[in-house]
Amino acid sequence: MTGYFLKRLAIAAATLVLASVVVFAVLQVVPGDPARLMLGMNASAEQVELLREQLGLNDPLVLRYLHWAGGLLTLDFGRSYTYSVPVIDLVGERLVVSLPLALIALALSTAIAIPVGLYSASKHGRAADTMTMGATQVGVAIPNFWFALLLIYLFAVWLRWVPAGGFPGWKAGAWPALKALILPAVALALPQAAILARVTRQALVEVLSEDYIRTARAKGMPWRAVLWRHALRNALIPVVTIMGLQFAFLLAGTIIIENVFYLPGLGRLVFQAITQRDLIVVESVVMLLVAAVIIVNLLVDLSYAVVDPRLKARE
Repeated sequence: MTGYFLKRLAIAAATLVLASVVVFAVLQVVPGDPARLMLGMNASAEQVELLREQLGLNDPLVLRYLHWAGGLLTLDFGRSYTYSVPVIDLVGERLVVSLPLALIALALSTAIAIPVGLYSASKHGRAADTMTMGATQVGVAIPNFWFALLLIYLFAVWLRWVPAGGFPGWKAGAWPALKALILPAVALALPQAAILARVTRQALVEVLSEDYIRTARAKGMPWRAVLWRHALRNALIPVVTIMGLQFAFLLAGTIIIENVFYLPGLGRLVFQAITQRDLIVVESVVMLLVAAVIIVNLLVDLSYAVVDPRLKARE
């Protein structure tokens, strides 16, 4: 197990270093002069030079990268040019919205997808299977922002059960805060649930054709027990993979949903930083989100050894 863990950890570390080089190059090198980009074309030469000095842009490129990467390791992301506050403070304020939103959406997606996938696989080749997979295809095809607008009209405008947008903050109480996250979580969860249900169903269909499943049925084991105890566990590898990718997407890819619902999350922060040309915030938050994706993928890889010990034995 130790060798398996160290190998996966080394791969994750190398990926993280490579990603940091790419992010730094794209935002600090490719656009040309970052100071000129941030201030705009109408800025004077004195203003540009002053900002270059403040940002350390006159230092050699390698030194700039090492300084930036070292700051990331110590959670020193620099200071926002637009907001004049440390970037880490902005991230902390927005993460308390984006992280619960991603967790709620992932929980809803999993709670919907696993039973739907099990049901569809158990009815493989029948009308119920066709209808279920047709419904999931519709869920995959519908853009989540359009679905979000429908939810707002139905539950916020017409029924008035939940607010249409905004976030009162956790200081207002757990229920008002969670109430503001319900519609965004549902809008994010249902398209992801459709994808996960299809993957679950396909993995289960393949497992249900194995010899040991037929042996369990021949010994008189109930069909429900076969599905839950044997088939589902052996079909979890692709399911866990998709769940990990979905959580990374839900954490890093909520820009549209957070803007639809006016949620002060990481996605909206990135959008605002891009429109305001605040490269310090953009590169720091993008790198943080990249690191989150890599860490989630590492955890998914490690979970494989728990789900299927045969993978651990091959290492």
